[in-house]
Amino acid sequence: MVAANDNRAPRPLTGRMVLICLIGFFAVVFIVNGIMIGAAVSTFGGVETASSYQAGLAFTREAAAAHAQDELHWRVTAHVRPTAGGTLVDIDVRDSAGRPLAGLTANAHLAHPNDRRLDQEVSLSEGAAGQFRGTSGAVRGQWDVIIELSRDGERLFRSRNRVVLN
Repeated sequence: MVAANDNRAPRPLTGRMVLICLIGFFAVVFIVNGIMIGAAVSTFGGVETASSYQAGLAFTREAAAAHAQDELHWRVTAHVRPTAGGTLVDIDVRDSAGRPLAGLTANAHLAHPNDRRLDQEVSLSEGAAGQFRGTSGAVRGQWDVIIELSRDGERLFRSRNRVVLN
């Protein structure tokens, strides 16, 4: 039977023990940092802006295009909903008097808010004048729906809206 109260003296704290504890502590820190860096680098989707100067110029062009778009007074409605095979996008385009607009080319894009690698293009086809429909393979969750309408290669309308697909 072992006695509960052992009268041995505590081990002294030596320089060697301090060195071993210090090396062990920093080894654990370096290992955890290596794991975190590996996880961060493997999940990074890419650089957001390659050139801030070019982004500034693009902002100026986008601001001018937004003012021109506001002057058109178009009414564009989009309905985005999940279906069994993906996501259905319906777009209706009307002028300020409520008449459908013909002769437009429509493009739609589902952009994932956190990862560009998940972005989806929507192939749209025009049914009646001013009505476009298309499908995408997007999954459920939050998406930014980007709609662009153009005529003869010139973009006349652009919108970006957040939707939640359930």
